[in-house]
Order: sequence, then C-alpha cells, then structure tokens
Amino acid sequence: MFLLRNRWGQLTTGIVCMVMIANLQYGWTLFVLPIGHAHGWSRAAIQVAFTVFVLCETWLLPLEGYVIDRIGPKLTVCAGGVLIGSSWVLDSVASSLAVLYAASALGGLGSGFIYGATVGNAIKWFPDRRGLAAGLTAAGFGAGSAVTLVPISNMIARSGYQSTFLFFGLLQGIVVVVAAQLLRAPPGSGAVREAPLSASGMTALRPSRLHDVTRDYTPYEVAREPVFWLMYLLFVLVGTGGLMATAQLSVIATDFGVAKTPVTLLFLTMPALTYALAIDRVLNGLTRPFFGWVSDHIGRENTMFIAFLLEGLGILVLVWQASSPVAFVVLTGVVFFAWGEIYSLFPATCGDTFGRRFAATNYGLLYTAKGTAALLVPFGNMLRDATGSWLSVLVVAAGVNLLAAVLALFVLKPLRRAFIGRSMIARAQERSAAARMPLPERAIPIE
Repeated sequence: MFLLRNRWGQLTTGIVCMVMIANLQYGWTLFVLPIGHAHGWSRAAIQVAFTVFVLCETWLLPLEGYVIDRIGPKLTVCAGGVLIGSSWVLDSVASSLAVLYAASALGGLGSGFIYGATVGNAIKWFPDRRGLAAGLTAAGFGAGSAVTLVPISNMIARSGYQSTFLFFGLLQGIVVVVAAQLLRAPPGSGAVREAPLSASGMTALRPSRLHDVTRDYTPYEVAREPVFWLMYLLFVLVGTGGLMATAQLSVIATDFGVAKTPVTLLFLTMPALTYALAIDRVLNGLTRPFFGWVSDHIGRENTMFIAFLLEGLGILVLVWQASSPVAFVVLTGVVFFAWGEIYSLFPATCGDTFGRRFAATNYGLLYTAKGTAALLVPFGNMLRDATGSWLSVLVVAAGVNLLAAVLALFVLKPLRRAFIGRSMIARAQERSAAARMPLPERAIPIE
C-alpha cells in the first residue's frame, strides 16, 4: 500500500493524528466556564486538570518513547487513540474533580504516545529533512485546533459541554485508531542513503549530510552527555521565556489598556486582544515547518540564534510599545512566530546528534524540558506581584531568549560539532570492525 511504503504518506498520517490531539490542549479553555457553571467548581480547581494533562504529556514521554522505539508507532498510536477518546468520554460524565483529573491523566498519557510516536517517526523517515518533517508534524499539534474550535464552541452553546466532550472524544479517538493502522517505522537500512562523510569534512554541520554517519546513542548514554543537557537548558530557557510572554497575554493586554481597543490590519477590524490571539493560532503552526525547513539548509544552531534573537528583540520592543494597540498585535505576532519553532528545531537537533534508532526515547527525555518550563512560569506571576508591573516579566523573558541565542551559536554549535565528529569516528570504527568480522560457516545438513 502506498501510505505504508512512502515516507510522505507516513508524514501525512502522522500529521492527521497530531491534529486529532490538538483540542486536548488548545480547546480545553472552551470547557472551563461551562464545567464551572454546571458543578460550581472554581476555575483554579478546574485548571488543575489542565496541569495534570501537561505533566502527564511531558514527563511520561521518555517511558512512552521507550515503548515506541521497541514496538513501533502502529500499536502505540492506536493505544493513544483509545486513551484520548476515553479521556473526553470520561470528561462528559465527570461528576467530581477526582474523575476530571483522572480523565486528564488519561488524555495526557494518550497524547504523549501520539506525539512521541509521530514526531519520532518523522525524524526516522526523513533523516535528510528532519527539521521540515518534525515541523510539519508539530504544526498539526500547534494549529490543529484552528478548524475545530468554532464547531466545538457552537456545539457547547447548542447542546452543552457534556455532549460536546462525548462527540468529539469519540470522533478524535476513532480517527487516530484508524490512522494508526497505516503507520510504520522505516526499514532499518534507512530511507535515504548518503555518502560517508569524514570528520574533517564536516564544516557547516549541514543536517542533510549527517545521515547514517553518526552512531545511535541509547537514552542512558544520552543522559550522560553534556551536549544533551545544554540542549535541555536552551529548551527550558526559550520555553519559559515564551510562556511567560504568552501565557498571560490577556492579563497583560488588560493591564496596558489595549485589550478592547479596535485594531484594523489586513482589512480586518477586531479588538486588539482578539486579533493577537487569532494571530497566535496561525503563526503557532506556520513557524514550526518554516524554521524547521530553514534549519535543514543553514544548520540547527544558526537557525536557533536567529529565532531566539528575534523573539528576545520582539519582547523588548513590546515592552517599549505595549501601550499602542497596533504595535501590541504586530509584536505579539512576532513573539509567537519566533517561539513555536522550538518544537521543530529541538527534535531535529536531537535526531541529528544522537541517531534515529532511539529517536522517540531520546526526544522524550528532551521534551520533559517543556514540563520544567511550565513549572517555572508561575514565577512570572510572583515577579509581577513583587514589582507591580508586567514590564519586569517581559524584560526577564526577553533576557532569557537573548541568552539562549548566544548559547546556541557560541556554545552549543562548537560543542555539538566536536561531539558529532567523535561520533562519526566511532561509527566508522564500528563499520570497519564489522567488515573485518569473518562470516559464519554455512551449516551442512546431516543426511
């Protein structure tokens, strides 16, 4: 079958699965008020369910990645489809906060299986275009809810949140289970062959030239490498800075007095906050394949430097021009565009550096940085309360992004270059040893 053998078919199938889990994160906000009105629970208590979802989706991913690498994407994505479907079905009948939290845990576990398997599969099928493939797959998660947010909102208003949970839970789960039957890991020999590359010839760390010349590292080996922890630090810095600047967007817009001010751009007029949120949905998806594609051509660290620098400068200018509604919309768009690329650059960099055999597990380890960043975000609220202004929060967010840009170009790049050089030599030695190994004698049947 075409989809089973063609890597673009595999990529498309993975994107479909990612679109189906987008609502579990980005559509949750539509259910918070209806749930509160129905049961009298506070918003804070209901939002604990979202925290449970994020923690289960991120912190369990290394274990899920291990399972994915062992048995492949088909069964794990299928299990993920069952879990996400069960999550929203359980939400539809939840009469206590404990049940709501349990449903979120199931959803986080299922989303982790699907996220890890589809991104890992993209990295494995596209060793020559990892940035683009990972970006397109992650875009499904980042922008997948854009099409369904309006239908979900309308159905909640028309039929209630319980019926909406039930219908979309079953729909999303069934689509994932069906799509999972088409997913396959690539052949062990690799989908693309590249000529061997000497360590001395690796001058620009061009990702497309690194296929099949570095050895595969186990998660245990990866966790002992300084280059991995530097990548982890960069992920945390950028993730925290971006979340600090975006998680409280509505509150920041209100404090600066621009939230309800009409803004006209591209022949559309709407309140500044609404416009900014709409731009977020679009750019959050576009940035991932765009910067992933760029990194395939100019290198991962060079692209990180450009993106992180752009975000840091965007936040600084936002501090300066926050009271202007037009500037607020444009600059938040710049920040969103420069932030979402971490979900394509880091999986691609991880696959380039540590090989594809354990790609899902190794990226699962790295992806826990998102959970670490989420735990650091409340410090932004503490800083705002201590200083009485969001300006200090935005300055810190800009600062950590600028720091990450410098570290990516001047520390990660030479460190990873040296690591890959050593890995290439080790790979060449393994192949040389295998070539010298005598073939086993053929068994002679006994008559």
